[in-house]
Amino acid sequence: MPPSLSPEPAAVDRHQVDSSYAVLRLCITMVLMVVGASGMYVMAVVLPAVQAHFQVDRGLASMPYTLTMLGVGVGGLLMGRMADRSGIMRPLLLGGVCLGGGFIAAALAPNIWFFMAAHCVLIGLLGTACTFSPLVADTSLWFRKRRGIAVAVCASGNYLGGAIWPPIVQHFVDSVGWQQTYIGLGITCTLIMCSLALLMRARPPVQESGTTSARIGGGPRPFGLSPGAAQLLLCVAGVACCVAMAMPQVHIVAYCGDLGYGPARGAQMLSLMLACGVVSRLVSGAICDRIGGLRTLLLGSMLQGLSLLLFIPFDSLASLYIISALFGLFQGGIVPSYAIIVREYFPAAEAGQRVGAVIMATMFGMALGGWMSGKIFDLTGSYHAAFANGIAWNLLNLGIAVLLLTRVRGMRLRAA
Repeated sequence: MPPSLSPEPAAVDRHQVDSSYAVLRLCITMVLMVVGASGMYVMAVVLPAVQAHFQVDRGLASMPYTLTMLGVGVGGLLMGRMADRSGIMRPLLLGGVCLGGGFIAAALAPNIWFFMAAHCVLIGLLGTACTFSPLVADTSLWFRKRRGIAVAVCASGNYLGGAIWPPIVQHFVDSVGWQQTYIGLGITCTLIMCSLALLMRARPPVQESGTTSARIGGGPRPFGLSPGAAQLLLCVAGVACCVAMAMPQVHIVAYCGDLGYGPARGAQMLSLMLACGVVSRLVSGAICDRIGGLRTLLLGSMLQGLSLLLFIPFDSLASLYIISALFGLFQGGIVPSYAIIVREYFPAAEAGQRVGAVIMATMFGMALGGWMSGKIFDLTGSYHAAFANGIAWNLLNLGIAVLLLTRVRGMRLRAA
């Protein structure tokens, strides 16, 4: 056969699971995650400025973040279904335009209600939503041998964005104000996301045949429960862990301002927290490949509860830096573990919608936790009660993880 007619190795490799193209696609996905994460994390930085600009209380000033996370959760499910039908490229193009437009609309908002609407619909529902659960689900379909670490790398892009954006945004807020910062951020996000979306045209390869998981405890009755009951428990666990997770992530900047350390210190702590979260997600991904998603969830939940507990007695500047780093190291692997649990215990054909549902629950938890912590602060004048509230929710998550793991162990003993 003439050389010109020979099949090119790149073309053969291009659409295979665990291929070099899958790795390249993962790198692009991570950048998209970083850019899309701006919609989730900049509100924590500008919260004091927005509160002062619109002259509202802390609870109302926290509502834009709450509505953003609700939008990300619902939008992730909708964008995931769109990606199932037409591929991930179209949701990403839509998200790039809406995310950028949302930042610009929020900057021009005449009141807090318009500001909330821009965050909820444009930034959350139609913007950031396309870069979280749809990309996590998409990544899980391109890898088999190292699915845990691949999903962790993808999800770490979200935390990497959380580490990158806060100090950058805080610098420009101090220099030119939060409104000009939002406009510049909107233009940047649209240009980058729309350009990279064009590189994500290829559809995921056909997944392995079969309708049940190979793990004991998976298949038609995951954890020995009906699929609906198992999904519900995972969703409740997702809400609980993220109500706890939201307290430091949403309010650390405002907390530092209240303690007299200034919002810039708080932005640094948030950046440190999320940078450590990147490390946590990568390590947790490797752990997932060894011990499974359920045990990884249990480990992360225990450590997150411990780090939340440390915030109550220690509030010096040095201790807050240390505890912020520990919090990031301990909790970063929790959310990606849900995607791995779904792939281990539910049929592969249902992965997209079920991952989207659990991630939607985690976003609802972040939304609820962000608002709840601000409201508790308004009622008590202190964040100590808000930290205690987070610990209580974390115990609920821990209890569900223990319950599911106990059921799986019981099924294995009966099978043996």
